[in-house]
Amino acid sequence: MSENLERRRFLKFLGAGSLIVAPLGCSSVDEDKNSNQPHYIMVFDQNKCVGCGDCKVACNQANNLPEGKSRVMMEQQSGGVEGQVCPQCGKTSCECERKYVRVSCQQCQNAPCVTVCPTGAAHRDAKTGIVTMDKAKCAGCKYCIAACPYDARYINKETDVADNCDFCLESKLAKGELPACVQSCRYDALIFGDANDPTSYVNKLLAVKDSVRIKSHFGTQPSLRYIPIVKQGV
Repeated sequence: MSENLERRRFLKFLGAGSLIVAPLGCSSVDEDKNSNQPHYIMVFDQNKCVGCGDCKVACNQANNLPEGKSRVMMEQQSGGVEGQVCPQCGKTSCECERKYVRVSCQQCQNAPCVTVCPTGAAHRDAKTGIVTMDKAKCAGCKYCIAACPYDARYINKETDVADNCDFCLESKLAKGELPACVQSCRYDALIFGDANDPTSYVNKLLAVKDSVRIKSHFGTQPSLRYIPIVKQGV
């Protein structure tokens, strides 16, 4: 399956305007808290992302991904109409209505990829709770790819192992560092932390910011949150 097809399918359910919404009420972290284990989540602030792509480059370098593949993709969405004058700046070609969406593994608490994996390769890390892969166990059956409702998995052709964003579990978190994409973002559009820690910045942020989760009605409990752009006057 090509990356373009994967992205189109993601955006099909996402919808061109689904991240431009009215306030939903302050979103708390997951109801199912396990105080004995961290719950690492990532927040993508659409208001701050400029689509520079630094996060994708940093991810590829940190995780030694093959050319043409990435765990992170940025999709541009435009709410403006070509040829029409923008009411904000008065120009017919501008970036006022340009916005971006992060497309990546949602790090589901109830992860279908883990459930369907026949070998245990797709699993939840015992220490961090992050969904990751045991390369030695992966049979390349692609069950996890088919089961992912976000089309966020692929086969790494260099390793023949199914791959997904695991918040840089082995490359960065193991060293006590933030995920590569978070470190590289110059605009603070990405926030990462432990939602089970009441003192963490990410916990406090979600207590005061409206956020949405993609396909939450599936019961997957995604750990990737989106702070959407709210149209003026809505």
